[in-house]
Amino acid sequence: MQEWTFLTNHAHVLLCVVRDPQARMRDIAEQVGVTERAAQRIVVDLVEAGYLERTREGRRNRYRLHAELPLRHPMDRDTDIGQLVALLAGTDTTLNNAT
Repeated sequence: MQEWTFLTNHAHVLLCVVRDPQARMRDIAEQVGVTERAAQRIVVDLVEAGYLERTREGRRNRYRLHAELPLRHPMDRDTDIGQLVALLAGTDTTLNNAT
């Protein structure tokens, strides 16, 4: 029987970035249990969807969460991503905003 989890890899990557806005892809991939390339694709998805904003600081990227955006599924559109992240990460994203 295949093991499953309640959260997707996208959610796990997002949580890693919120917890450490300057995290290296290698570290994110290791924490989530995916390849570094998969972690990069997921971050690109999150940036393109507007949930994360990427800025370059020297040789590293820094990410900022746009906590006000709604979840993507029609059933969840009344909940913003910040509420979900705050619940799962145990942080107040309105104060932190992954900056």
